[in-house]
Amino acid sequence: MSSKVSNFSDLIQRVTASCLLHPLAGVSRADDFSTADEDEDYDHRAAAEEEEEEDFKIHTNWGGGDDEPPRTMELQILMGQVFDAVSSMKRAYVSLQEAHSPWDPDKMRVSDVAVVAELRRLGLLRERFKRSVGGRGGTWGVGAATLREVVAPYEAAVAELKREVKAQQAEMDNLKEKLKTASLVTGKSKGKSRRRVSCTTQVAVAPAVELFEATMSLVKEASKAFTSLLLSLMRSAHWDIAAAVRSIEAASFSATSFTTGGDTSTNHAKYALESYVNRKIFQGFDHETFYMDGSLSSILHPDQHRTDCFTQYRDMKAMDPAELLGILPSCGFGNFCFKKYLAVVHPKMEESLFGDLEQRRQVLDGHHPRSQFYGEFLGLAKSVWLLHLLAFSLDPPPGHFEASKGADFHSQYMESVVKNNKVGISMVVGFPVSPGFKLGNGSIVKARVYLVPKN
Repeated sequence: MSSKVSNFSDLIQRVTASCLLHPLAGVSRADDFSTADEDEDYDHRAAAEEEEEEDFKIHTNWGGGDDEPPRTMELQILMGQVFDAVSSMKRAYVSLQEAHSPWDPDKMRVSDVAVVAELRRLGLLRERFKRSVGGRGGTWGVGAATLREVVAPYEAAVAELKREVKAQQAEMDNLKEKLKTASLVTGKSKGKSRRRVSCTTQVAVAPAVELFEATMSLVKEASKAFTSLLLSLMRSAHWDIAAAVRSIEAASFSATSFTTGGDTSTNHAKYALESYVNRKIFQGFDHETFYMDGSLSSILHPDQHRTDCFTQYRDMKAMDPAELLGILPSCGFGNFCFKKYLAVVHPKMEESLFGDLEQRRQVLDGHHPRSQFYGEFLGLAKSVWLLHLLAFSLDPPPGHFEASKGADFHSQYMESVVKNNKVGISMVVGFPVSPGFKLGNGSIVKARVYLVPKN
């Protein structure tokens, strides 16, 4: 009995392994495969039936008597179902391979579902076989177990293919987004006519005043972050903060105003440094290219220029500035970063903070450093550049104003960066911190100022 069971188990193993592991590389068309596969399945099934009949003729006594003929028919039906399931799985797997080249995501999903369904069907047949022979000897289970051993590598391969497909799809989406943005920004910086063609494919959405106000809030946050980092580096380098502030802001406020001490002195230094950074980076804001060239597009083609500016704003808004400049280091935004970094960070300041001028040399060579300090600067530069694009997207563009030192405080146009706890004392502008804007609908984005008592 044991020998008979072993022979039949070996038969199942050989036929199933042959069907599953047959090479598929030579298949070029789905129609050809279907015909060849049907012929092959027919040959396998015929051979299996002949061997099965021969085996039953030789070993007529399975230990049962009257139960044998129904038993034989049941096993024949089961084997036919196994062959059908394996053939269907092979066809589905070939379809899955063909969906990779050329790439066809819909065909991939359909083929994947078909492969998984046939694998499950084989698993159910295995369980059915184990139950049907469970009462006639444990050795039959050994032969049935080989089915899972053969199928398991294919299940793992399908799971791995699904993971690879997801990773490749994400990479493709990322590259498409970068290519789209690169094309738009390159066309804008070179003034090519193809830039205008690409803009026509975008949805024309008019910029809103609320969007400008929200972007100005981002500028404020980025300015505070960069200034805080710069001030911490100055302290780490053991700078005389008061002397540094007097030096870089001598034209904005007198040295005698920096005498209050304590927290007020700390605030004074922080906002004085922020005032210096904002004055440098907002210089030229009223020109369409920050006076980096003599472009007059906003005058010659105002409608097209507004559309171009807002399209570029939408494309850049979600991008990492370091990634963008890694692709197009000398685009319009890249040139803006070069110019403003050299204006904000003096050579002596950089050498004192970092011990060398390596970052400056990279900028002068047309490269963007990958340092934390320059990365923080790029965050500020991007927010100002986006605000500038929005300003030239609006019709009419917003008016730009700045409070002057010694001016009376007007709450309609100004906001103080520090709380005024001195009741009954008149306050005036000690120095401006960031500019304000008057929008076309009459809204006011208030200028930020540092107030001091009026003498």
